[in-house]
Amino acid sequence: MTILVAGGAGFIGSNFVLDWLVRSNEPVVNLDRLTYAGNLENLVGLQNDARHDFEQGDIGDSALVGRLLAEHRPRAVLNFAAESHVDRSIHGPGDFIQTNIVGTFRLLEAVREYWSGLPDAERQAFRLLHVSTDEVYGTLTPTDLPFAESARYEPNSPYSASKAASDHLVRAWHHTYGLPVLTTNCSNNYGPYHFPEKLIPLMIVNALAGNSLPVYGDGMQIRDWLYVKDHCSAIRRVLEAGRVGDTYNIGGWNEKPNIEIVRSICTLLDELRPKADGTSYATQIAYVTDRPGHDRRYAIDARKIERELGWKPAETFESGIRKTVQWYLQNPEWIAHVQSGSYRDWVAKQYGQEMVA
Repeated sequence: MTILVAGGAGFIGSNFVLDWLVRSNEPVVNLDRLTYAGNLENLVGLQNDARHDFEQGDIGDSALVGRLLAEHRPRAVLNFAAESHVDRSIHGPGDFIQTNIVGTFRLLEAVREYWSGLPDAERQAFRLLHVSTDEVYGTLTPTDLPFAESARYEPNSPYSASKAASDHLVRAWHHTYGLPVLTTNCSNNYGPYHFPEKLIPLMIVNALAGNSLPVYGDGMQIRDWLYVKDHCSAIRRVLEAGRVGDTYNIGGWNEKPNIEIVRSICTLLDELRPKADGTSYATQIAYVTDRPGHDRRYAIDARKIERELGWKPAETFESGIRKTVQWYLQNPEWIAHVQSGSYRDWVAKQYGQEMVA
């Protein structure tokens, strides 16, 4: 028995692979293109582990995916592979269309061909699990109910539109061809190995470097925060017992405005790594011009997965954010290695040169 994980060197994918191999001896074939956000350092602990077979490549490479499927005969394919940063999608939407839509289409076709040729018992047991986002549902007002699985798709950025399209493709391949799929839509993840372009790792890294902490607009954009290890446990549960063709929303039940997140990080750093001059890291907070079309609020209704599959998050935000800050404090070499010249150029472009001084 084997599983194939696409995008398994990225933030969520690498956490999933690491957790999977702690809990199971079932081998993992890990396919990742190693873009800027894919990092083999996330998987360094698996270098000599025979259960982990890493292959560098693109989900859009049909010949490569077909070969891996034929050689390893996985019982499941999990698709974490995606371009995922809203800001980058605004500046360069083409990569998002190519990976999230065209790549998903080609992956579906390769998997469909493989699945169609399996013996009956293996075909019945096979699953394709597609990992998506709550951003496909659009934005909520302060009084709206959280997104349920039945919520209308109303994506507002090139990123969320490309993920919405990929979700629709997965649904269509199930209904048209019978491909046994599962889809998960998660809220904002945080935790170890998170590339520091996203809010939480960016704040930690900038704070420790003595740089400004850029907060968009008034900082009152609300997100539901999900510790990545909880997300991984939910995916394992959906793969194990999810109903074929269904969608499961995965959330942390932690709605918080961005500015509260930033202040929480500053408070933890004041405790765990106090500044020599005795001042708070909060003095580094700087409000910057809001990004175009910034969604005001996301919130996930995760009652279905709890009701049907018995899953709920193990971490509170307070416990998860403490573990996250501690991980970054304990892994300065990982931070240094991912902060290449291209990363610094990106931060300067997005937030201003003073953010990387």
